[in-house]
Amino acid sequence: MKKALLCFLTAACISGNYAQEKSNEAIYRRSSLFTLMVTDENRKYADVIEEAFTSAEIPEKFNNHNIPLRTIAKVYDESLSNAELKEAQKGAIDTYFSKNSIAKQAIAKWFNRSDKGGFNMDLVSKRGSYNATELDVKIAKNSERGLALLADAGEELIKNTFIVVNDFKYISKEEVAQKAKKGLALASGFAGKSGLGSKLAGKALDVAGKGYVIKTTSHLYKLVWNDEIAATFYNDYWIDDASIDETRKAAFENSNIFKVELVGTEVAWADLQSTIFTKKSEEELVAIATVKAVDAVIAKLQRKYEVFRTKTPLLSGDPLSAKIGLKEGLEGGDKYEVLEQTIGKDGKTFYKRKGVIKVDKKQIWDNRYMAGEEQENKEEIKEYTLFKGGKNFYSGMLIRQIN
Repeated sequence: MKKALLCFLTAACISGNYAQEKSNEAIYRRSSLFTLMVTDENRKYADVIEEAFTSAEIPEKFNNHNIPLRTIAKVYDESLSNAELKEAQKGAIDTYFSKNSIAKQAIAKWFNRSDKGGFNMDLVSKRGSYNATELDVKIAKNSERGLALLADAGEELIKNTFIVVNDFKYISKEEVAQKAKKGLALASGFAGKSGLGSKLAGKALDVAGKGYVIKTTSHLYKLVWNDEIAATFYNDYWIDDASIDETRKAAFENSNIFKVELVGTEVAWADLQSTIFTKKSEEELVAIATVKAVDAVIAKLQRKYEVFRTKTPLLSGDPLSAKIGLKEGLEGGDKYEVLEQTIGKDGKTFYKRKGVIKVDKKQIWDNRYMAGEEQENKEEIKEYTLFKGGKNFYSGMLIRQIN
């Protein structure tokens, strides 16, 4: 069953992302994302949830910075209140990060640390479209331009590395229906413009059928990378496979300067419209719900925390469009600044604001996971969102949400 479910998820992800990847070839510097989940072995379908989470694609607006460690054990303590349990779980996450040197592992991935202990700039140059030779530290340390490129890579790429830890709570539609009928004790927690709370309170609850509502509590962390850490790394730890220095190798392995900082916590609700999926098994419904829940909370985190907002290239200047949509939490009237990426004489990147545009509520692309199967109207879907309010913009310019 697990193998069949994995095939189902993989096929769905490929079909959902192929058109986006093929038509959107603009090169820009994405933030990098590493996601983990809190596991609950006592939860029904625990193995299905974990498999769905770990096999799901990282949202295409991010670089995939996952490392093999993807799960954190849930804290159980009947002597604690709900509020105390939440704090205990956050403490368990901090302990997990420290014990497993998560920040150091993220740095090691950035610099392709080999089994021998050597580093290289291949991944940095690939993600940032830098010249790999110029980024070679042995050369860069002796040239003003090389140092500028290293600083740019740190500011544009490494510094924008994020970790999201997701803690899911699955609630069947039947349970939601019963609680809603008794006073909306649960349904009142559904916020936002989706109108989910009112939908759950409606008569449709009587025939909700199979399906799940998911509450996701997510903690957002950011990798700490500054001038001091960068200088220590390049000056004291850097080696490549051609010149292994055991002292430097040990210095990196024993270092404790790499850390992550908590940006904030957010809660999001995701509703699985199960009436469309009548032929899906319970396991498949849970798997779909898991992926949709992750997308929902990432969108909400980006809306709340400016530092986590990604840049997206314009698909076209006429019509004014971009390949983002409901998956990213777009709503009619949302404002985006239009940025022109420029490289200075020193090789460092900066962005000029060229204007502000708004999301056109009449054409918001529904690019949520498996949205095609949920749509009752199967006419051709325009795979982009339209915007209003600007002239002289062109494909490849970057947009970023500002409200």
